[in-house]
Amino acid sequence: MPSLSYAGQGIIMGLPTCIWMLVGSVVGWGILSPLAKNEGWAPGPVTDWKTGSRGWILWISLAVMIAESIVSLGLVGTKELLLALGRLRVFYGKRKTSNSLLPQPPEDATTPNTLGQGVDDDANVPKATQLVAEADLDEVDPRFLVPAWVTWGGLVASTLLCMGIVKALFDIPMYDTLIAVVLALPLAVLGVRALGETDLNPVSGIGKVSQVVFAGIMPGNLVGNLVAGGIAEAGAQQAGDLMQDLKTGHLLNASPRAQFVAQMIGSVFSVFVTAGAYLLYNKVYPIPGPQFPVPTAQVWLDMARLVNGHPLPPHVWPFIAVFSILFALLPAAAVIVKNSGKEYVAIGPWTARTSTLLRWWPSGIAFAIGIYNTPNFTLMRVIGAISTAVVTEAIVSRHKHSSVASSAALCVQDEAILRRKIAMLAIILASGFVLGEGTFSFFILLSQAFSM
Repeated sequence: MPSLSYAGQGIIMGLPTCIWMLVGSVVGWGILSPLAKNEGWAPGPVTDWKTGSRGWILWISLAVMIAESIVSLGLVGTKELLLALGRLRVFYGKRKTSNSLLPQPPEDATTPNTLGQGVDDDANVPKATQLVAEADLDEVDPRFLVPAWVTWGGLVASTLLCMGIVKALFDIPMYDTLIAVVLALPLAVLGVRALGETDLNPVSGIGKVSQVVFAGIMPGNLVGNLVAGGIAEAGAQQAGDLMQDLKTGHLLNASPRAQFVAQMIGSVFSVFVTAGAYLLYNKVYPIPGPQFPVPTAQVWLDMARLVNGHPLPPHVWPFIAVFSILFALLPAAAVIVKNSGKEYVAIGPWTARTSTLLRWWPSGIAFAIGIYNTPNFTLMRVIGAISTAVVTEAIVSRHKHSSVASSAALCVQDEAILRRKIAMLAIILASGFVLGEGTFSFFILLSQAFSM
């Protein structure tokens, strides 16, 4: 059934992401699923998670997500290590300078941070040191920051609350939950860094890393494995969302402390809203069911079974190996292209602008989503993204023709501004699609729930 909400999601996600979702859908449902069915590797009904081809191709999707996420996290972790070394180099450099007998120039009290002054003028300064200097230039007045005692006290209180709730609901030892929280902290930092640099939070891979670790801590405990992975993924997801909110507020000169208070109010309110909405949906629709198949839950369950010794479906291992290697190499290749410093990159007989190439670079997460979602979930998103791209190009082309007719050429900067305005309007329209359909579906759900 056509859905404007899915079309709106495709507009927001953008054409490159939706195209790679479509590629994943074609590969998974158009090639691999018929192959597994015809060869007898998945003899059950196509939509069956255990014996059907849907469950068979799910393992390939899972492998792609894990491979790309782990490599991406490794690259981000390496960069974080270089930044840490840069900070140490800067710290000891300043300490050495302050201990010298030469007179030191006075620091400018009106400058937030003088660390970056003159960095770009010195070609011998290591890249990591330059990154540190650039990152520390724009500081916030301490009066508007969240007090340290609130940060650390909130961390301790929320950890204790998490340990108690998990113990009460799932009977998992508190020390295991504590390990899950401690493991989630560095993984969340890496997720936030990856989100800030690539606009993609590799939460799927983060959760799977935690599942692998807890397969050794709690062998054979599927529920504990799922909960541990959920804690790590939820931590990374929420950290990424908060980072985007705080960064937007920072650009608007908003107070981080005021944002923190608003987020706390929203978090408390959302506990009751989300739990109530789930109970309401579960009363009207079976979950999982035809209306809400919840494929991500099956991904988590299959991963928990795998790391606890359950076998893979027949003949899926070679496909897992090939796709894992491919999507492990792609992020590393993207970093090489990005750091090449070249405006154009030669690909065989073709030449492409580096920025354009990176924009259309294969996304393993999008590819994997296209595999484990049925095509009807993907097609409407692709239609929304393609429609927006076509309309954008038509408007830009029309403005170019009108500029030529009036003897005023549309310069590159004006075209970029026009594209940004169109993109902004498209996102507003897409948000209306998503919120409108979601709001009306919730009212329909309420009417169905109270009429039962």
